[in-house]
Amino acid sequence: MATEAFAARGYNKASLAEIADVAGVTQAGVLHHFRSKAQLLTSVLDLRDATDIEQLGPERPRGLAFLRHLVDTARRNTEREGIVRLYAVLSAESVTDDHPAQEYFRARYAGLRAMVADALAEACELGELPAATDLRDAANAIIAVMDGLQVQWLLAPAEVDMAASTDRVLGAVLAGLGHRG
Repeated sequence: MATEAFAARGYNKASLAEIADVAGVTQAGVLHHFRSKAQLLTSVLDLRDATDIEQLGPERPRGLAFLRHLVDTARRNTEREGIVRLYAVLSAESVTDDHPAQEYFRARYAGLRAMVADALAEACELGELPAATDLRDAANAIIAVMDGLQVQWLLAPAEVDMAASTDRVLGAVLAGLGHRG
């Protein structure tokens, strides 16, 4: 309910009245559970993350297995248009002044960069990749491609294969690790 409203109209244009109406409660009922619209937003984002973490399992895959997980995530996202739209809309909107999800997205991107860079470092340590020093740049590129593919897919789902494109870019980034042109 709130997820759909935020995904369709963004934080600023989605109203508590609309969310309450769809949920079959009053605005006061929504505010009884969530002190504010901003808290409702962060709860929606936390639920999204909890669902993703649950699918990851009890322990994050290591090395190249984690990168394969990213391709699987791109594939799974084609079955979760509402979640993808929510993420795309709110992450872009969060760069505006005083957006209530700005700190959430700052922390999320910092965590994603660290996870991907750690997985790349693990792959080097495990001998799955040659030693490389530009892992943070590679992590940034991988995340940027995945986010950009989501926007393209939302606009033209029949023309964008997020999993195949993610796989192709991962291959190119991994092949280029340690090579500066």
